[in-house]
Amino acid sequence: MNTDTVALWVIPTDQPAPVVDRLHRLLDQGERARARAMPDPARRARFVVGRGAVRLLAARPLGLAPTGLSWRRGPHGKPEPVHNPTGAQFSWSGSGSLAVLAVAHGRRVGADVEELPAERAAVRVAERYFPPEEARYVADGWSARHRSARFAQLWCRREAGVKVYGGRLAQSLPLRLAGRSPLRSEAFKALSPGPCWIRDIRVPGPFRAAVALDGPAPFLVRRRTWTPYLPADLAPPEGPLEAPLEPGAADD
Repeated sequence: MNTDTVALWVIPTDQPAPVVDRLHRLLDQGERARARAMPDPARRARFVVGRGAVRLLAARPLGLAPTGLSWRRGPHGKPEPVHNPTGAQFSWSGSGSLAVLAVAHGRRVGADVEELPAERAAVRVAERYFPPEEARYVADGWSARHRSARFAQLWCRREAGVKVYGGRLAQSLPLRLAGRSPLRSEAFKALSPGPCWIRDIRVPGPFRAAVALDGPAPFLVRRRTWTPYLPADLAPPEGPLEAPLEPGAADD
């Protein structure tokens, strides 16, 4: 993969119990503690699938086993691998029943996915936090769903952009990020002196997504859908973990 291509994995997180159980065995103690603290079983299972799939997919370019992958916070709080011999860059996000993982090389990357919010909440939040012209853009959508979709896309751009640098969402809320995708943005100067590129990504269902990459050059996205492979009889987990949960993929 070159520095101008991002691999984006789309991860459906509603999976059968055998998949959840096997992926749970890949998590570290901190991730398992976070899962246990979630009272809602559906949310807990989605978290396990998202983090387990990230481990499977991120371990490959690093040459590690999924259980050997550990994360630390970078200078600005962005998660990064403790052992990173290849220099690969990662960013992931989850919302509802969907997660995404972006993988890049040589350039910092940010990714975000959001389920469409209720229309009233979308308009209200845009009016409070977005620049006036972007709040009007959201409010002028021709239907409730369209207004929600406009808001979610602009929100994803903010999240993806700030995740490139490990900043805080509050730093991106007042920025002007409207325009045709992909767009070159100088808006994140408080976090980096150079520009970044932001690209909207089509994902299935009532979701919107975006990927951002630092640097002056535009980039391409190779989007793939992660599907777990399990034996036909869905037998209880036995033996090596990696074999029955090798990620399948379909290029979108």
